[in-house]
Amino acid sequence: MPPVLANILAALCLPALLAAGALLRGRARVRAVVGAQLAELEALRAGRAELERTSCTDALTGVWNYRYLQLALDREVSRCNRRPEERVLAVLLVEIDGFADIRREHGYQRSGAVLRDLAQRLAMEVREEDVFGRYGGEEFLVLLPDTDEAGARTVADRLAWTVRRHPLALPAVPVLADESGALPGNGLSARIGLGRLPADGSHAALLLRAADKSLTAERHAGDTIRKLESSV
Repeated sequence: MPPVLANILAALCLPALLAAGALLRGRARVRAVVGAQLAELEALRAGRAELERTSCTDALTGVWNYRYLQLALDREVSRCNRRPEERVLAVLLVEIDGFADIRREHGYQRSGAVLRDLAQRLAMEVREEDVFGRYGGEEFLVLLPDTDEAGARTVADRLAWTVRRHPLALPAVPVLADESGALPGNGLSARIGLGRLPADGSHAALLLRAADKSLTAERHAGDTIRKLESSV
């Protein structure tokens, strides 16, 4: 190719090459900006999810808090009411007794740590689809979807056994198993009330009222037993 023609072709192609280079650099900048914006959006989503989780978690025990329990109960009740012929729901109100002695002997900070450890252990005793949370004080609420009365009482017995037998993180003499290999009680006990949908109603307030009434009956029965034992 003659030199003159080559120079002409180079002169004609140079603007196109410069434009292509500018276009590529522009696309790279756009990709960088979009990537940064996506990363920022993902960070915002993660922060929002963490904030929502924190707002629904009990600060002391790390399980679900009262607010989340109310929302979850309303959700489960609504789902049952949409298909009443297919769904049942059980609600357990768990009251743990014996923490007054722990607070008196070891203080509030230590008793709070014990309560957290016990709550985390109890949360492991329910299914993934169940909901376990702190209702207030030493009371916990358990929502058991698709669970009839017999199944709910089985869960209640398991939770009560765990409360009595769970080793407490307290500075004391090590607790040794007896000859049968069983550990003695830890000084705690659990009273558990039961509410059932649809037997006790089809509204959250009715289920909680039924569970509280059942818990009160358990409390009175325990007081009666203690009085009889003390009079012997």
